[in-house]
Amino acid sequence: MKKSFIFDAIRTPRGRGRNDGSLYEVGAARLSADLLNELKARNRLDPSEVEDVIWGNVTQVGEQGGCLARASALLSDLGETVPGLSINRFCASGLEAINLAANQIASGAGDCYIAGGVEMMSRVPMGSDGAAIAVDPSLAMERYFVPQGISADLIATMYGFSRRDCDAYAAESHRRASRAWSEGRFEDSVVAVRDRNGIEILGRDEAIRPETSEEALGELKPSFAVLGESMPGFDKVAMMKYPHVEKINHVHHAGNSSSIVDGAAAVLVGSGEFGERTGLKPRARIVATSKVGTEPTIMLTGPIPATKRALGKAGMDLGDIDLYEVNEAFASVVLRFVQEFEIEIEKMNVNGGAIAMGHPLGATGAMLLGTALDELERADKELALVTLCVAAGMGAATILERV
Repeated sequence: MKKSFIFDAIRTPRGRGRNDGSLYEVGAARLSADLLNELKARNRLDPSEVEDVIWGNVTQVGEQGGCLARASALLSDLGETVPGLSINRFCASGLEAINLAANQIASGAGDCYIAGGVEMMSRVPMGSDGAAIAVDPSLAMERYFVPQGISADLIATMYGFSRRDCDAYAAESHRRASRAWSEGRFEDSVVAVRDRNGIEILGRDEAIRPETSEEALGELKPSFAVLGESMPGFDKVAMMKYPHVEKINHVHHAGNSSSIVDGAAAVLVGSGEFGERTGLKPRARIVATSKVGTEPTIMLTGPIPATKRALGKAGMDLGDIDLYEVNEAFASVVLRFVQEFEIEIEKMNVNGGAIAMGHPLGATGAMLLGTALDELERADKELALVTLCVAAGMGAATILERV
Protein backbone atom coordinates (compact mmCIF):
# COMPACT_ATOMS: atom_id res chain seq x y z
CA MET A 1 0.00 0.00 0.00
CA LYS A 2 1.30 3.43 -0.91
CA LYS A 3 1.32 6.28 1.58
CA SER A 4 -0.94 9.25 0.89
CA PHE A 5 0.19 12.80 1.59
CA ILE A 6 -1.29 16.27 1.69
CA PHE A 7 0.79 18.69 -0.38
CA ASP A 8 -1.39 21.78 -0.14
CA ALA A 9 -4.75 22.91 1.27
CA ILE A 10 -6.54 26.16 0.47
CA ARG A 11 -10.01 27.60 0.90
CA THR A 12 -12.09 30.63 0.15
CA PRO A 13 -13.39 32.87 2.89
CA ARG A 14 -16.89 31.97 4.01
CA GLY A 15 -19.55 34.42 2.87
CA ARG A 16 -22.97 34.82 4.45
CA GLY A 17 -25.34 32.38 2.81
CA ARG A 18 -28.06 34.78 1.78
CA ASN A 19 -28.76 37.09 -1.14
CA ASP A 20 -26.95 40.02 0.48
CA GLY A 21 -23.88 37.89 1.25
CA SER A 22 -20.64 38.85 -0.47
CA LEU A 23 -20.37 35.64 -2.52
CA TYR A 24 -23.96 35.56 -3.74
CA GLU A 25 -22.95 36.77 -7.21
CA VAL A 26 -20.51 33.86 -7.72
CA GLY A 27 -21.72 30.53 -9.12
CA ALA A 28 -20.67 27.23 -7.58
CA ALA A 29 -18.68 26.11 -10.63
CA ARG A 30 -16.88 29.45 -10.91
CA LEU A 31 -15.94 29.54 -7.21
CA SER A 32 -14.66 25.96 -7.51
CA ALA A 33 -12.76 26.62 -10.73
CA ASP A 34 -11.02 29.67 -9.31
CA LEU A 35 -9.83 27.63 -6.35
CA LEU A 36 -8.61 24.85 -8.67
CA ASN A 37 -6.68 27.45 -10.63
CA GLU A 38 -5.09 28.81 -7.46
CA LEU A 39 -4.02 25.32 -6.36
CA LYS A 40 -2.56 24.69 -9.83
CA ALA A 41 -0.64 27.98 -9.83
CA ARG A 42 0.67 27.71 -6.26
CA ASN A 43 2.14 24.27 -6.94
CA ARG A 44 3.04 24.71 -10.62
CA LEU A 45 0.92 21.66 -11.16
CA ASP A 46 0.93 19.90 -14.52
CA PRO A 47 -2.70 18.88 -15.19
CA SER A 48 -1.48 15.64 -16.74
CA GLU A 49 -0.47 14.56 -13.23
CA VAL A 50 -4.03 14.86 -11.90
CA GLU A 51 -5.90 11.57 -11.85
CA ASP A 52 -9.24 13.08 -10.85
CA VAL A 53 -11.01 15.96 -9.15
CA ILE A 54 -13.20 14.58 -6.36
CA TRP A 55 -15.57 17.28 -5.18
CA GLY A 56 -18.11 17.19 -2.37
CA ASN A 57 -21.35 19.11 -2.55
CA VAL A 58 -24.57 18.31 -0.76
CA THR A 59 -27.46 19.97 -2.58
CA GLN A 60 -26.86 18.60 -6.06
CA VAL A 61 -29.53 20.44 -8.04
CA GLY A 62 -29.48 23.45 -10.36
CA GLU A 63 -26.02 24.90 -10.74
CA GLN A 64 -24.68 22.35 -8.23
CA GLY A 65 -26.13 19.40 -10.14
CA GLY A 66 -24.96 17.49 -13.20
CA CYS A 67 -21.56 16.44 -11.79
CA LEU A 68 -20.36 19.81 -10.59
CA ALA A 69 -16.84 18.40 -10.21
CA ARG A 70 -16.54 17.91 -13.96
CA ALA A 71 -18.11 21.30 -14.71
CA SER A 72 -15.63 22.97 -12.35
CA ALA A 73 -12.65 21.18 -13.90
CA LEU A 74 -13.78 22.22 -17.40
CA LEU A 75 -14.23 25.82 -16.28
CA SER A 76 -10.75 25.84 -14.74
CA ASP A 77 -7.31 25.83 -16.35
CA LEU A 78 -6.86 22.11 -15.73
CA GLY A 79 -8.09 21.26 -19.21
CA GLU A 80 -10.54 18.75 -20.60
CA THR A 81 -8.41 15.68 -19.86
CA VAL A 82 -8.99 15.95 -16.09
CA PRO A 83 -12.20 14.15 -15.05
CA GLY A 84 -14.41 15.00 -12.09
CA LEU A 85 -16.43 13.07 -9.53
CA SER A 86 -19.10 14.69 -7.36
CA ILE A 87 -19.88 12.97 -4.06
CA ASN A 88 -22.38 13.54 -1.27
CA ARG A 89 -21.96 12.37 2.29
CA PHE A 90 -23.88 15.36 3.57
CA CYS A 91 -21.80 17.46 5.99
CA ALA A 92 -18.72 15.25 5.64
CA SER A 93 -18.62 15.43 1.82
CA GLY A 94 -15.47 17.57 1.65
CA LEU A 95 -13.57 15.33 4.07
CA GLU A 96 -14.88 12.20 2.38
CA ALA A 97 -13.58 13.50 -0.96
CA ILE A 98 -10.10 13.73 0.57
CA ASN A 99 -10.40 10.32 2.21
CA LEU A 100 -11.50 8.76 -1.06
CA ALA A 101 -8.57 10.34 -2.89
CA ALA A 102 -6.13 9.15 -0.21
CA ASN A 103 -7.46 5.62 -0.31
CA GLN A 104 -7.37 5.56 -4.12
CA ILE A 105 -3.71 6.52 -3.96
CA ALA A 106 -3.02 3.93 -1.27
CA SER A 107 -4.49 1.23 -3.49
CA GLY A 108 -2.40 2.27 -6.49
CA ALA A 109 -5.18 3.97 -8.49
CA GLY A 110 -3.18 7.06 -9.40
CA ASP A 111 -0.61 9.33 -7.76
CA CYS A 112 -2.32 12.72 -7.63
CA TYR A 113 -5.84 13.92 -6.87
CA ILE A 114 -7.45 17.24 -6.14
CA ALA A 115 -10.18 16.84 -3.53
CA GLY A 116 -12.44 19.19 -1.65
CA GLY A 117 -15.86 20.67 -2.08
CA VAL A 118 -18.18 23.63 -2.39
CA GLU A 119 -21.58 24.81 -1.24
CA MET A 120 -23.31 27.98 -2.37
CA MET A 121 -26.07 28.02 0.21
CA SER A 122 -27.19 31.51 -0.80
CA ARG A 123 -27.88 30.32 -4.33
CA VAL A 124 -28.93 26.68 -3.85
CA PRO A 125 -31.03 26.45 -0.67
CA MET A 126 -30.35 23.58 1.72
CA GLY A 127 -32.94 20.84 1.30
CA SER A 128 -34.06 21.95 -2.16
CA ASP A 129 -33.04 18.56 -3.55
CA GLY A 130 -35.47 16.70 -1.31
CA ALA A 131 -34.52 13.71 0.85
CA ALA A 132 -36.16 10.32 1.02
CA ILE A 133 -35.58 10.02 4.75
CA ALA A 134 -37.61 13.20 5.26
CA VAL A 135 -40.31 12.94 2.60
CA ASP A 136 -40.91 9.20 2.11
CA PRO A 137 -43.39 8.26 4.88
CA SER A 138 -42.45 4.59 4.89
CA LEU A 139 -38.80 5.45 5.61
CA ALA A 140 -39.37 8.50 7.80
CA MET A 141 -41.85 6.75 10.09
CA GLU A 142 -39.86 3.54 10.34
CA ARG A 143 -36.67 5.37 11.31
CA TYR A 144 -38.30 8.04 13.53
CA PHE A 145 -37.08 10.92 11.39
CA VAL A 146 -36.61 14.33 13.04
CA PRO A 147 -34.80 17.44 11.77
CA GLN A 148 -31.21 17.94 12.85
CA GLY A 149 -32.01 20.72 15.30
CA ILE A 150 -34.28 18.37 17.24
CA SER A 151 -31.45 15.81 17.26
CA ALA A 152 -29.04 18.41 18.63
CA ASP A 153 -31.51 19.32 21.40
CA LEU A 154 -32.02 15.62 22.10
CA ILE A 155 -28.27 15.19 22.62
CA ALA A 156 -28.21 18.17 24.97
CA THR A 157 -31.13 16.72 26.94
CA MET A 158 -29.79 13.18 27.20
CA TYR A 159 -26.23 14.15 28.10
CA GLY A 160 -26.94 17.09 30.39
CA PHE A 161 -25.86 20.16 28.42
CA SER A 162 -27.67 23.32 29.44
CA ARG A 163 -28.50 26.38 27.37
CA ARG A 164 -25.71 28.16 29.24
CA ASP A 165 -23.20 25.42 28.38
CA CYS A 166 -24.04 25.72 24.69
CA ASP A 167 -23.95 29.53 24.70
CA ALA A 168 -20.61 29.57 26.50
CA TYR A 169 -19.13 27.25 23.92
CA ALA A 170 -20.53 29.36 21.06
CA ALA A 171 -19.11 32.59 22.45
CA GLU A 172 -15.70 30.93 22.78
CA SER A 173 -15.87 29.81 19.13
CA HIS A 174 -16.30 33.44 18.05
CA ARG A 175 -13.46 34.57 20.30
CA ARG A 176 -11.11 31.93 18.94
CA ALA A 177 -12.00 32.62 15.30
CA SER A 178 -11.55 36.36 15.80
CA ARG A 179 -8.18 35.79 17.45
CA ALA A 180 -7.07 33.47 14.64
CA TRP A 181 -7.83 36.12 12.03
CA SER A 182 -6.22 38.93 14.03
CA GLU A 183 -3.06 36.86 14.46
CA GLY A 184 -2.92 35.96 10.76
CA ARG A 185 -3.34 32.22 11.29
CA PHE A 186 -5.38 31.81 8.09
CA GLU A 187 -3.26 34.02 5.84
CA ASP A 188 -1.44 31.24 3.97
CA SER A 189 -4.51 29.15 3.21
CA VAL A 190 -7.39 31.57 2.59
CA VAL A 191 -7.64 32.76 -1.01
CA ALA A 192 -9.56 35.98 -1.56
CA VAL A 193 -12.47 35.75 -4.00
CA ARG A 194 -12.32 38.25 -6.88
CA ASP A 195 -14.69 39.19 -9.65
CA ARG A 196 -13.90 38.92 -13.37
CA ASN A 197 -12.15 42.31 -13.22
CA GLY A 198 -9.84 41.17 -10.45
CA ILE A 199 -11.55 43.27 -7.80
CA GLU A 200 -11.72 41.59 -4.40
CA ILE A 201 -15.22 40.52 -3.37
CA LEU A 202 -14.37 38.86 -0.08
CA GLY A 203 -11.07 38.41 1.73
CA ARG A 204 -12.04 37.05 5.14
CA ASP A 205 -14.78 35.05 6.82
CA GLU A 206 -17.91 37.17 6.91
CA ALA A 207 -19.98 35.67 9.73
CA ILE A 208 -17.64 36.08 12.73
CA ARG A 209 -18.97 38.34 15.48
CA PRO A 210 -16.05 39.15 17.83
CA GLU A 211 -18.36 40.93 20.26
CA THR A 212 -20.49 37.81 20.86
CA SER A 213 -21.09 37.16 24.55
CA GLU A 214 -22.95 34.58 26.58
CA GLU A 215 -25.28 37.32 27.77
CA ALA A 216 -26.21 38.37 24.24
CA LEU A 217 -26.73 34.77 23.15
CA GLY A 218 -28.94 34.24 26.17
CA GLU A 219 -31.46 36.69 24.70
CA LEU A 220 -32.09 34.57 21.59
CA LYS A 221 -35.13 32.34 21.35
CA PRO A 222 -34.65 28.58 20.79
CA SER A 223 -34.89 27.80 17.09
CA PHE A 224 -36.46 24.36 17.27
CA ALA A 225 -39.01 24.59 20.08
CA VAL A 226 -41.99 25.30 17.82
CA LEU A 227 -40.91 22.61 15.39
CA GLY A 228 -40.62 20.13 18.23
CA GLU A 229 -43.60 21.06 20.34
CA SER A 230 -46.29 21.87 17.74
CA MET A 231 -49.00 19.29 17.04
CA PRO A 232 -47.98 16.88 15.73
CA GLY A 233 -44.45 17.73 16.82
CA PHE A 234 -41.07 16.13 16.25
CA ASP A 235 -40.35 15.98 19.98
CA LYS A 236 -42.89 13.19 20.30
CA VAL A 237 -41.31 11.32 17.39
CA ALA A 238 -37.91 11.50 19.08
CA MET A 239 -39.38 10.39 22.41
CA MET A 240 -40.99 7.38 20.72
CA LYS A 241 -37.45 6.30 19.85
CA TYR A 242 -36.11 7.30 23.28
CA PRO A 243 -39.05 6.69 25.66
CA HIS A 244 -36.97 7.36 28.76
CA VAL A 245 -36.77 11.04 27.74
CA GLU A 246 -39.70 12.84 29.37
CA LYS A 247 -39.17 16.23 27.76
CA ILE A 248 -36.69 17.64 25.25
CA ASN A 249 -34.90 20.80 26.36
CA HIS A 250 -34.64 23.17 23.40
CA VAL A 251 -31.30 24.88 23.92
CA HIS A 252 -30.10 25.55 20.38
CA HIS A 253 -30.64 28.70 18.37
CA ALA A 254 -28.95 30.62 15.56
CA GLY A 255 -26.16 31.75 17.86
CA ASN A 256 -24.96 28.33 19.07
CA SER A 257 -25.56 26.44 15.83
CA SER A 258 -23.52 26.57 12.63
CA SER A 259 -24.37 29.48 10.36
CA ILE A 260 -25.41 29.17 6.71
CA VAL A 261 -22.58 30.31 4.44
CA ASP A 262 -21.03 29.98 0.99
CA GLY A 263 -17.52 28.66 0.42
CA ALA A 264 -15.15 26.18 -1.20
CA ALA A 265 -11.96 24.32 -0.29
CA ALA A 266 -9.38 22.35 -2.29
CA VAL A 267 -6.66 19.94 -1.19
CA LEU A 268 -3.80 18.47 -3.23
CA VAL A 269 -3.38 14.80 -2.32
CA GLY A 270 -0.58 12.67 -3.72
CA SER A 271 1.81 9.79 -3.26
CA GLY A 272 5.43 10.01 -2.25
CA GLU A 273 6.37 9.22 -5.84
CA PHE A 274 4.33 12.19 -7.03
CA GLY A 275 6.24 14.45 -4.66
CA GLU A 276 9.60 13.12 -5.80
CA ARG A 277 8.63 13.45 -9.46
CA THR A 278 7.39 17.03 -9.17
CA GLY A 279 9.70 18.34 -6.47
CA LEU A 280 6.77 19.18 -4.21
CA LYS A 281 7.23 18.68 -0.48
CA PRO A 282 4.43 16.96 1.45
CA ARG A 283 3.05 18.76 4.47
CA ALA A 284 1.26 15.86 6.16
CA ARG A 285 0.52 12.16 5.82
CA ILE A 286 -2.97 10.75 6.02
CA VAL A 287 -2.60 8.07 8.67
CA ALA A 288 -6.12 6.64 8.79
CA THR A 289 -9.66 7.34 7.66
CA SER A 290 -13.01 6.04 8.81
CA LYS A 291 -16.74 6.31 8.18
CA VAL A 292 -19.59 4.90 10.24
CA GLY A 293 -23.36 4.67 10.34
CA THR A 294 -25.18 5.59 13.55
CA GLU A 295 -28.73 5.71 14.89
CA PRO A 296 -30.55 8.21 12.60
CA THR A 297 -32.91 9.86 15.10
CA ILE A 298 -30.23 11.21 17.42
CA MET A 299 -28.22 11.40 14.20
CA LEU A 300 -25.31 13.65 15.22
CA THR A 301 -23.22 11.37 17.45
CA GLY A 302 -21.20 9.89 14.56
CA PRO A 303 -17.88 11.62 15.43
CA ILE A 304 -17.52 9.38 18.49
CA PRO A 305 -17.55 5.94 16.80
CA ALA A 306 -15.77 7.37 13.73
CA THR A 307 -12.96 8.58 15.98
CA LYS A 308 -12.71 5.24 17.74
CA ARG A 309 -12.54 3.42 14.41
CA ALA A 310 -9.88 5.76 12.98
CA LEU A 311 -7.75 5.43 16.12
CA GLY A 312 -8.10 1.65 15.97
CA LYS A 313 -6.99 1.55 12.36
CA ALA A 314 -3.99 3.74 13.17
CA GLY A 315 -3.07 1.73 16.26
CA MET A 316 -3.29 4.90 18.35
CA ASP A 317 -5.15 6.13 21.37
CA LEU A 318 -6.48 9.56 22.35
CA GLY A 319 -3.26 10.48 24.11
CA ASP A 320 -1.45 10.46 20.77
CA ILE A 321 -3.59 13.23 19.26
CA ASP A 322 -2.39 16.81 19.69
CA LEU A 323 -5.28 18.68 18.07
CA TYR A 324 -8.92 18.00 17.27
CA GLU A 325 -11.20 19.57 14.67
CA VAL A 326 -14.79 18.53 15.37
CA ASN A 327 -17.34 20.27 13.20
CA GLU A 328 -19.47 22.69 15.16
CA ALA A 329 -22.75 21.77 13.52
CA PHE A 330 -24.36 22.46 16.91
CA ALA A 331 -22.75 23.20 20.25
CA SER A 332 -24.00 19.96 21.81
CA VAL A 333 -22.22 17.87 19.16
CA VAL A 334 -18.81 19.14 20.27
CA LEU A 335 -19.70 19.12 23.96
CA ARG A 336 -20.75 15.48 23.71
CA PHE A 337 -17.46 14.60 21.98
CA VAL A 338 -15.47 16.36 24.71
CA GLN A 339 -17.55 14.63 27.38
CA GLU A 340 -17.13 11.15 25.88
CA PHE A 341 -13.37 11.35 25.48
CA GLU A 342 -12.56 13.73 28.37
CA ILE A 343 -10.56 15.94 26.01
CA GLU A 344 -8.89 19.16 27.12
CA ILE A 345 -10.86 21.98 25.54
CA GLU A 346 -7.54 23.68 24.68
CA LYS A 347 -6.96 20.97 22.06
CA MET A 348 -10.40 21.34 20.49
CA ASN A 349 -11.16 23.67 17.56
CA VAL A 350 -8.45 26.05 18.70
CA ASN A 351 -9.14 28.55 15.89
CA GLY A 352 -12.91 28.55 16.21
CA GLY A 353 -15.32 26.62 14.05
CA ALA A 354 -18.57 26.58 12.14
CA ILE A 355 -20.56 28.31 14.88
CA ALA A 356 -18.42 31.40 14.31
CA MET A 357 -17.33 31.07 10.69
CA GLY A 358 -20.14 29.02 9.15
CA HIS A 359 -20.71 25.58 7.65
CA PRO A 360 -20.71 25.48 3.82
CA LEU A 361 -21.92 21.88 3.78
CA GLY A 362 -19.93 20.27 0.97
CA ALA A 363 -16.75 22.23 1.71
CA THR A 364 -16.55 22.15 5.50
CA GLY A 365 -14.71 18.86 5.90
CA ALA A 366 -11.93 20.00 3.57
CA MET A 367 -11.78 23.34 5.39
CA LEU A 368 -11.40 21.59 8.74
CA LEU A 369 -8.55 19.45 7.43
CA GLY A 370 -6.75 22.53 6.11
CA THR A 371 -7.24 24.33 9.43
CA ALA A 372 -5.85 21.33 11.33
CA LEU A 373 -2.83 21.17 9.03
CA ASP A 374 -2.08 24.88 9.40
CA GLU A 375 -2.35 24.64 13.18
CA LEU A 376 -0.07 21.59 13.38
CA GLU A 377 2.59 23.62 11.61
CA ARG A 378 2.00 26.84 13.54
CA ALA A 379 2.00 25.14 16.95
CA ASP A 380 4.77 22.66 16.05
CA LYS A 381 2.54 19.67 16.79
CA GLU A 382 2.51 16.21 15.21
CA LEU A 383 -0.96 14.63 15.00
CA ALA A 384 -4.48 15.94 14.41
CA LEU A 385 -7.87 14.29 14.12
CA VAL A 386 -10.66 15.77 11.99
CA THR A 387 -14.23 14.52 12.31
CA LEU A 388 -17.79 15.53 11.42
CA CYS A 389 -21.29 14.42 12.29
CA VAL A 390 -23.41 13.58 9.25
CA ALA A 391 -27.12 13.83 8.50
CA ALA A 392 -29.21 10.63 8.55
CA GLY A 393 -26.87 9.17 11.17
CA MET A 394 -23.27 8.87 9.96
CA GLY A 395 -19.80 10.06 10.87
CA ALA A 396 -16.39 10.43 9.22
CA ALA A 397 -12.89 10.99 10.56
CA THR A 398 -9.32 11.45 9.36
CA ILE A 399 -6.03 11.36 11.25
CA LEU A 400 -3.20 13.58 9.95
CA GLU A 401 0.49 13.35 10.78
CA ARG A 402 2.63 16.38 10.09
CA VAL A 403 5.62 15.71 7.88
